[in-house]
Formats: sequence, structure tokens, C-alpha cells
Amino acid sequence: MSETHAVLNVPSVSCNHCKMAIEGAVGALAGVRSVAVDVGAKSVTVDFESGDVTLGTIEAAVQEEGYEVAGSHVFGS
Repeated sequence: MSETHAVLNVPSVSCNHCKMAIEGAVGALAGVRSVAVDVGAKSVTVDFESGDVTLGTIEAAVQEEGYEVAGSHVFGS
């Protein structure tokens, strides 16, 4: 397994409720080490074990909370 760092662009993030909903949903996924939502930057930063969870699964968790993922940058793999 290797640790991956990803930053998701989530333009509809606008408040603390958004932050809590996304951090709760993504943080509950097996393999996610950390998740942080930056409301001002409209981004979600995630560190995860690529052998345990995929970026697609993380994006799906964000979308299931009602927030569109407009793009992502992945570092490491």
C-alpha cells in the first residue's frame, strides 16, 4: 500500500455545514487517513491508502452528500 495525497475542487462548498458533511462522509471511508475541507478555497484535501480506497470512491462520497467534484489533483500513488 502507498499513501496518496489528493486535492478535490468542490465549488459548491460554502459553509461550515458543508465542511462537516464532507469531512464526516469521507473520513468514514476505510483507508482515509485524513480529510480537511477548506471553505475559502472550495477544496477538499485527502490523504489515503490507495490500496484500501480509490479516488473514485472518495469523489462518490462527496457527491452523495450533494456536492459536485469539479476536478482533482493527485500526488503520489
